[in-house]
Amino acid sequence: MGRCAELAFERIYTAEMETDEFELRDLRESRTDTDYRLYNGQGRPVYRINIKFHGSQFRRALELVGLASEDCFPLATYKINSALQKQSEEGLPYFFAIVGVPHLTGAIVGEGIPESMIELVALVQRSKRATRKRDIEDAVVNFMVVAKNTTYRHTLSRILNSDWYVLSARRADILLRKLLFERVFALRVRNFARAFRGAELDMHFSLSTDLIPLRTFLRALRAGGPQHITTLMERGDF
Repeated sequence: MGRCAELAFERIYTAEMETDEFELRDLRESRTDTDYRLYNGQGRPVYRINIKFHGSQFRRALELVGLASEDCFPLATYKINSALQKQSEEGLPYFFAIVGVPHLTGAIVGEGIPESMIELVALVQRSKRATRKRDIEDAVVNFMVVAKNTTYRHTLSRILNSDWYVLSARRADILLRKLLFERVFALRVRNFARAFRGAELDMHFSLSTDLIPLRTFLRALRAGGPQHITTLMERGDF
């Protein structure tokens, strides 16, 4: 699902920008919290981009954070802080490109993956001697992409035709501080770590009111240039 989200983002970017003024460079192989960088015509980086896919809906969102399940996007608070730190260190604005397909989960997608591929990855994961296990997983995904596996094509189509959004690290931080106790329900729950073992401390955003449609963002970037968009991002508008 992650690979399909990345490929879908590339297609949307290419279709919307229609210009050689910017260059989108793939950084996924570095396996950091940056999937892409956007460069200007002089070859200077202007933005860091992190792709976020979410398929499982927060069923108790309305009860706990006041948002409808289908309108709720959770983002770990440490990821917001990390993005801001990188932005501060490099002077390079950071934003998340977000897509959600309700009920498109790993379990559902996994049903269409060839059993031989699942067994291969499972054996590698259970091996105590195997190294670079992530490389094996990536190789399986690459095989399915190149072979145009039916599950891959169906997943890509669903993600490509879903609603995409943008959230800058600065806006995420502003909203986090403004709505801290409303949207980070963990802060209102006694013994949260004990009650929700393994759960991250999430900030919950409204897709419809807190985020900006990706296509709107890209069109504004194409029309106004990076300086204009960076100003909007630092102001917390984007």
